[in-house]
Amino acid sequence: MDMDITWPIEIEQYERKIYDLKQLIEISKGLNSTLDYNTLIESILLTCMGQMQLLKAGIFLKRGIASDHFVLHRNYKGFDIDHSQEYEFSYEDSMTGLMESFSRCYTMPELKKHGFESPALEVLHRLDPCLVVPLVGKGHMNGIIILGERINQGGFSEVEKEYLLNIASLASIAIHNASLYEMATTDMMTKLKIHHYFHSAMEEEFERTVRFNRPLSLIMADIDHFKQFNDTYGHSAGDHVLKVVANLLKENIRPMDIAARYGGEEFAIILPKTDMTEALIVAERIRQNISAEIIRYEDKHLNVTISMGLTQVDIDSDKSKKDVITRADKALYMSKNSGRNTVSFM
Repeated sequence: MDMDITWPIEIEQYERKIYDLKQLIEISKGLNSTLDYNTLIESILLTCMGQMQLLKAGIFLKRGIASDHFVLHRNYKGFDIDHSQEYEFSYEDSMTGLMESFSRCYTMPELKKHGFESPALEVLHRLDPCLVVPLVGKGHMNGIIILGERINQGGFSEVEKEYLLNIASLASIAIHNASLYEMATTDMMTKLKIHHYFHSAMEEEFERTVRFNRPLSLIMADIDHFKQFNDTYGHSAGDHVLKVVANLLKENIRPMDIAARYGGEEFAIILPKTDMTEALIVAERIRQNISAEIIRYEDKHLNVTISMGLTQVDIDSDKSKKDVITRADKALYMSKNSGRNTVSFM
């Protein structure tokens, strides 16, 4: 009689495990389908929120693969952030050491009962998550996921915590791979994409534009009189200027846009789904912000300007990305020849 009762329960448990494994396989496929860092982080957070029916989710990751600090990634969902405070802590923190040694899901009361003085615990306390999940892959901690309350206001069962650990393990490996790819495709000085990546991305965007008949614009930009600037103030000052200009470029474009270091002091910006009129607004905003920026280097206050050329893909006449790049480059030289610190288009 007992077997008649327990057998259906055992079948139900096995069916649940099979379903969870299938879900994890699909999650793994999804996480490994992209090497774009920000897209991956978005996917991890949305996966956790969808699987557990959560209202909040966030993730702490290293600033770079060689960094020793974890920082709250900007893609957090739902948490109330005090922007006057820093949300970061050291990899050497005692709380981090605990999580790396004993990889499991933790509630805040569980972490607090260990009694250690921990800056990391203080950071988490300000966010007040319901569950903290370490991102451990291959025995190494790559960050932590913080999860807020559930839609049904319920807690997390042990089975669900184990499931979240499995997701975190898959996410940790995917993040590590994406970090390596990010390093390989990023200019270390400016943190913009490298020349080779630009050409690869431009090829892909050009093909999408032709296939879906949607706009695509390209900006080519060059810092004015940069050689003269280097000769006057030195190469260290020039390197600092490159970093400031690159940062201003990133601040004035969308996450979907691609900014690259095209040459020494020359940059390229791919603007998907953007027509000429919209691209002109972007280019002019960048030009004005760079012109107005006071660059502080040692005891000097410096100013630089930038010349820009832009164009939009013409599906009827452009045969390849090369046609678009050549035309944007010609527009850039129009700006150079007409006095610099201006935007031209063709």
